[in-house]
Amino acid sequence: MSAPATVKNAVSLGLRIAATLSFVAPLLTRIALGNEFFLTGRGKIEHLDNFASFFVDLGIPFPALNAAFVARLEYYGAILLVVGLLTRLAAAGLLSTMVVALLTADRSDFLQAWSPSTEKGPLDLAAFVNLLLLLWLTLSGPGLVSLDALLARWLGLGGSEPPQTPQP
Repeated sequence: MSAPATVKNAVSLGLRIAATLSFVAPLLTRIALGNEFFLTGRGKIEHLDNFASFFVDLGIPFPALNAAFVARLEYYGAILLVVGLLTRLAAAGLLSTMVVALLTADRSDFLQAWSPSTEKGPLDLAAFVNLLLLLWLTLSGPGLVSLDALLARWLGLGGSEPPQTPQP
């Protein structure tokens, strides 16, 4: 077997393994983000007055209403993420809370993180990392190990086939 054929076989094997394990990244991302938002959402629900006061300090309009909405969005959205149900919708909703966080509570840190003269970068901000992961879930979906994929297969909407392995 020539070297190019050996390389081609190794690349092909690597691509097949990666395609077979492609469910792992969205599953672990959903579980990790879901756990984080569940805990923060629960804390915000338990201390809703403090959370609403924080929104007042940030100048967010209708602070009590928005605080109640965001706390429940984080709590219930987290549960949806973990089980992979309505994943894109839940991720998009949570993504919007990260945009607001970066524009309000984390604004100065976020802007400073892009400065070349600082030691902290944007990936040092949890809200920005969460935004990126939620954007990925919103655009890519929950993966094969999810209630969304199960429902899609049951309803005949696709999603029953694993991703095809590209051939080198």
